[in-house]
Amino acid sequence: MKFHLEASYRLSADAKGAEGDVREFLESSADLLKKGAAEGKGARVLGWDLDDGEISVVIESDRYVRAHDAVLRLRRPLAELLGKKHRIGVRGIEVNKYEIEVESETSIDHKIPHVREMVHRDGTLTLSLEVDEADLRNQVPDRIVSLLDEKIASQGYGGKAEHWELLWESPQRPAKFEKDPTEEMVGRGWIKHGASRGQWIYGPEGTHLFRAFERIVLEEMIGPLGYREMIFPKLVTWDVWKKSGHAMGVYPEIYYVCPPKTRDPEFWAEVMDHYKVTREVPVELIKEKIDNPIGGMCYAQCPPSWVFFQGRTLPSDDLPIKIFDRSGTSHRYESGGIHGIERVDEFHRIEIVWMGTQEQVKEEAEKLKDCYRRIFEEILELRWRMAWVTPWFMAQEGKTGLAEMTGAGTVDYEALLPYNGDWIEFQNLSINGDKYPRGFNVKAQSGDPLWSGCSGVGLERWASAFLAQKGLDPENWPEAFRDRFGEMPKGIRFL
Repeated sequence: MKFHLEASYRLSADAKGAEGDVREFLESSADLLKKGAAEGKGARVLGWDLDDGEISVVIESDRYVRAHDAVLRLRRPLAELLGKKHRIGVRGIEVNKYEIEVESETSIDHKIPHVREMVHRDGTLTLSLEVDEADLRNQVPDRIVSLLDEKIASQGYGGKAEHWELLWESPQRPAKFEKDPTEEMVGRGWIKHGASRGQWIYGPEGTHLFRAFERIVLEEMIGPLGYREMIFPKLVTWDVWKKSGHAMGVYPEIYYVCPPKTRDPEFWAEVMDHYKVTREVPVELIKEKIDNPIGGMCYAQCPPSWVFFQGRTLPSDDLPIKIFDRSGTSHRYESGGIHGIERVDEFHRIEIVWMGTQEQVKEEAEKLKDCYRRIFEEILELRWRMAWVTPWFMAQEGKTGLAEMTGAGTVDYEALLPYNGDWIEFQNLSINGDKYPRGFNVKAQSGDPLWSGCSGVGLERWASAFLAQKGLDPENWPEAFRDRFGEMPKGIRFL
């Protein structure tokens, strides 16, 4: 990677009389521009000029002491030299040209902020930046480089299947059902499409099934392991997603929330009158009367809970903290990927969250894994498997395999769908390292790094996995589950 910067220091007066001192300073700046870099690495001044109340410099560098850092490093000692000896101040830095070159087999199609132009030629991608001094100080070029690294790395690996590693697989179990469970549930009147896309209404039978799964989780995991119930917000603001890291890429999948510009009925009279006359909701008119998005509906359930702990220190003898939430729906825009009840825009989930020392978080994860294994093997009797997959926060850093793990990572639980032969992810468990405590500034009294983990129990996914293998007739269900399910409720009849 190569950085080429052409910039100017704006001066408070003409500095022709200081030309000799400026030359000596810049020619002796090598040590300053290589400080902290590996041997033979760093930045260097290729050329300079003094004219019309400014000092122009040309700086090139590698990844070490990048050119924008170099021009900032030079400013203070240059200002001290000119100020003390010549009574001249350095008023600011003008960026005239800034280019970054990086080796890349292909170009990048997406527009990147502050990048005026991208050219790919002979295996080299050249970015022309549009930045000012404030951008340099706010590390915008560094973030562009990180984003560039991420996009180039993503060209080297694709979907989850390419960084998926099997950990354990259950014994073969004969399927008792070979139909699509969603179609069968619709046919029997257990469920019906809601008014919105990717949304279902669950009748008494489907709801009773969900409640049975919930009871199993509460009785086999939540209660014995000592988790305490909380209620997490279901409207998530940008500030939360910035701290959790989701703001890096959540945009194509969230349902946005926009408040009205005002609650004044007169402001909305035109909208209400339009509907009263036409019986049509004037969506285009509403767009003009709502404010910018303040965030979105719940996407990943645990991030908003961290606001409860934000900026606080947890007593060592209270760790690990173990909490869960089951208070509402989550929402993800699945685009064309919606299918049945297993891939929906609106879904129901129990979110399990724990935090403590690194050892405590790992230990708790193993306890939860033991509980899941017991439930899936002894109660639901599923055909299932466990695999380590790259979680979103590690994929962003290009880490894709078990060799990259230092204790953080995600385990997916997958079940076989007999009707199509595919495996569906129906459960996961993640050790998130210090990502959330660091993002929300939550600390442990001992001073040791605080870690956390989370595990989402998706009721739609559990139902899809279970019914696809066992069918809708209770006589085909495992006895241990029938005992917990109890009596099938009477459904809703229609004439």
